[in-house]
Amino acid sequence: MEIETSSLMMIFFILLFAVSFWKIYAFLPNKQLEDDDTTKEAQEELQHLMLKVIKKNGGNLESKKLFDLMITDEEFDKKKFWRFNENRLNRVLFSYFLQNPHLKNIEDIYEELK
Repeated sequence: MEIETSSLMMIFFILLFAVSFWKIYAFLPNKQLEDDDTTKEAQEELQHLMLKVIKKNGGNLESKKLFDLMITDEEFDKKKFWRFNENRLNRVLFSYFLQNPHLKNIEDIYEELK
């Protein structure tokens, strides 16, 4: 029994396509990483820490000072939030301001937390 060349080529194409697809799938992340700080829970944790630091240190803070206080706080998880920077803090602040449109700055947040 003789197999035609085109049939043989189609079999090898399908076989190699399946192997290529499997190799690509093997390199894609399949589970959440331990230090993934982009999840909703991580954002809530950062927001909670931010509010705690604001309440503890008063509302007379600028974002740079707030950032320094947050990374030195005992609750700050340096392993999980190793990518945390001032830009990330500004995004957390902006998100909080979107959730609470009546607040305009850090001092307003402090006044609400009192």
